Amino acid sequence: MFDTLSSRLDDIFTRLRSRGRLTEKQIDEVLREIRLALLEADVSLKVVKAFTKDVKERAEGADIHKSLTPAQQVIKLVNLALIDVLGKETVGLEPAPRPPRVLLLAGLQGSGKTTAAAKLAKLLKKQGRKPYLAACDLRRAAAIRQLQVLGEQVGVPVHTELGSHNAPDVAALALEHATAEGYTDLIVDTAGRMHVDPELMAELGAVAKAVDPTEIMLVCDAMTGQDAVNVAESFLEEVDLTGIILTKLDGDARGGAALSMSYVTGCPIKFAGVGEKLDDLEPFHPDRMASRILGMGDVMTLIEKAESAFDETEARKMEEKLRRADFTFEDFLNQMQMLKKMGPLSQVMGMLPGMGKVAIGGDEIDSQLPRIEAIIRSMTAEERNNPAVINGSRRRRIAGGSGTSVQEINKLLKQFDQVRKMMKSLSGGKGMRMPGMPKIPPGMGR
Repeated sequence: MFDTLSSRLDDIFTRLRSRGRLTEKQIDEVLREIRLALLEADVSLKVVKAFTKDVKERAEGADIHKSLTPAQQVIKLVNLALIDVLGKETVGLEPAPRPPRVLLLAGLQGSGKTTAAAKLAKLLKKQGRKPYLAACDLRRAAAIRQLQVLGEQVGVPVHTELGSHNAPDVAALALEHATAEGYTDLIVDTAGRMHVDPELMAELGAVAKAVDPTEIMLVCDAMTGQDAVNVAESFLEEVDLTGIILTKLDGDARGGAALSMSYVTGCPIKFAGVGEKLDDLEPFHPDRMASRILGMGDVMTLIEKAESAFDETEARKMEEKLRRADFTFEDFLNQMQMLKKMGPLSQVMGMLPGMGKVAIGGDEIDSQLPRIEAIIRSMTAEERNNPAVINGSRRRRIAGGSGTSVQEINKLLKQFDQVRKMMKSLSGGKGMRMPGMPKIPPGMGR
């Protein structure tokens, strides 16, 4: 995400590193370049003007620390301005005076509303809540069945009234059932249209009246750029929106919608869809997102992902293996499975400070993992635990079984041997972790 903008900003900051100090003229030049980078990223002109004005005012009134280089000074100012544009602070879901809390999802057809409902249900379930889904999109033929399938996948029940053509009645019955059964949250999936029209708004208003929602959240496709902002403004004119869910943010290389949405509408972005899996919905943190855009990583989100993906007991066992240099291909295969839970490796690397450029070309990294996994799975248990037994004939057999070449097997074995030697030389070090397993600071998480 934000690949284009991140790359442009990185180029600007790289050129600044060669300068001794910043003059007012140089600040204006940098701001001109940043303005062009934002416009190329499809950021709203209104937001671009406000953003550059904010940075300019901060630069003129700032008491910059003498130890900071010009590039560090500008990054600091741009970071603060980005946080303001993205919404200043994290805004969570509003609590309800009594359960269930009703979360009404609205949006145009094709924005990912039904999938977002299931993702939100899974996120709430992981937080220890008891969500319930209501299928109130009665206009799209497959909408009800889609929500039922997704509900089964996330382990959350779905309320349906087959044969009904009245969405407000279905929503009211769902609320009645959720209240009686003690559900903490009712997530209502509503119908969409190809464009905003009076009929859509009338039905949405009727459903809202039937369930009195705690939150009305608009689901927008980030990849539509400024169209997403226009849609949000249109809905705001008709409905009291409390938040926005941006879907497909992982596929939005420019980032115009994310950078414009909150500022233009005055409505906070509460969640962001960062992948196709049902786990890929994250609370939206303006400060963390600004850090990602500037290539400074997002260590907090990485730690949260690691905590949910890695079993603490297994992590300790792995640390001991690394200390003794007993790490095997079997162990590596297990670690790969856990890394997959954290999302694409390119995305994970993008959360590490200074690794943004690697993440931009990360598709190649992700494409290599299945090949490595195929090679390891083509080995026998003895070969995985003792790679030294893999001779020429075994290498040919592994290559044939994995659909790779003997050269690739040789390369993997050589790299693995180098890693084991490195681990052995570092075996006296403290706090070692398998690459991709960030060490969790004391007092955080578990």
